[in-house]
Amino acid sequence: MINRIRDIRRAMNLTLADVAARCTPPTTAQTIGRLETGMRQLSLTWMNRIAAALDVEPELLVRTESDDTPHYIARMTEAGTEPLTEPRDAILPTALIGEGVLVVLAVEASAGEYRAGDQVWLRQVGPDGFGKLLNRDVLAPRAGGRFAFGRMIDRDGTRIALLPPGQGTRQVVIDHPAWLAGAEMLVRKL
Repeated sequence: MINRIRDIRRAMNLTLADVAARCTPPTTAQTIGRLETGMRQLSLTWMNRIAAALDVEPELLVRTESDDTPHYIARMTEAGTEPLTEPRDAILPTALIGEGVLVVLAVEASAGEYRAGDQVWLRQVGPDGFGKLLNRDVLAPRAGGRFAFGRMIDRDGTRIALLPPGQGTRQVVIDHPAWLAGAEMLVRKL
């Protein structure tokens, strides 16, 4: 079994201290470092504690050696493209748990920054989470089984205003949407 804690932590842009502080009960950055490098045995208790701190399923923290997980092998920096000192697992953003159900919007006609063939992965939130989606692209349900997609530009009580992508579009106002889904990931084939 191969430990993936470091790869998941880095994919989430967290430090050892961040993960240690998120643990219940809190622990030290040194302990998290020892667990992710294998200097300390990763017990089931520690797996559950760290998985809760990272907000992922415990099974994601380890993989078998025969697993064909994609790897990061290089990085692009201001100085150019550089190899990594050692490859690390690429963790799909959809594997990282967040609150809300994931849904996908298929783009069939180019509009704004979206191209035909794109997939927009979105995470649903209830009305209590609408404030976090201001100035982000969202999918909103409308009456009659229809949907609206665009940048949420305003929120006034139970009403939201979306600006669809593309030039010359008019804002769409929706009253009392049951949920909104905020864009989290764009999948585009090259």
